[in-house]
Amino acid sequence: MFTHLRNIESAFQQNKRIVALAIVTSMMISITAIWLGFRAYQKANAHIYVLANGKILDAVAADRRENVPVEARDHIRMFHHYFFTLDPDEKVIDQNLRKALYLADESARNQYNGLKEKNFYNNLISGNISQQIEVDSVQLDMERYPYFFKCFATEKLIRATSTIQKLLVTQGYLRNVSRSDNNPHGFLIEKWETLANRDTVISRP
Repeated sequence: MFTHLRNIESAFQQNKRIVALAIVTSMMISITAIWLGFRAYQKANAHIYVLANGKILDAVAADRRENVPVEARDHIRMFHHYFFTLDPDEKVIDQNLRKALYLADESARNQYNGLKEKNFYNNLISGNISQQIEVDSVQLDMERYPYFFKCFATEKLIRATSTIQKLLVTQGYLRNVSRSDNNPHGFLIEKWETLANRDTVISRP
């Protein structure tokens, strides 16, 4: 009789261990499944699908902090492109400068007004002169805010009779602002000034 009771007690203890093991295993499986599901959700959210020219492209979202230097340099390049890329057409000049002035503060507008007072834009139109710019490099200090930058570029004034190549060096600061269609990077150039804008090469056809 006692042997029978011991067998029952032993079986009961064994069943408890089996049930406990089953519960622990189920919990581990559930936690693993939840974790894997959350990882899959994060990974799916990090992918953005962009439709371009009839093709679906897969882009990966990233923390803005990782891309700040890249976006800042592109913002500076865009600003200089719009401010200095001009053709002998009043509408083209107005469109480009309007885009440029969305990316900078009154320091850029002051330079624009100064050039306008000197009839610079009228001279481009009357002389059928095109102006192009290529940004060679951008030095950016990300250790302090607002971010200081220095931009080195090559500027070309193209006439029918000659092409003048100029060295352009500018500097300023970048501060964060809200993103918009007019300012996709969310930066604003401040205290912008031209350090050098001198002829380097004059070529004739």
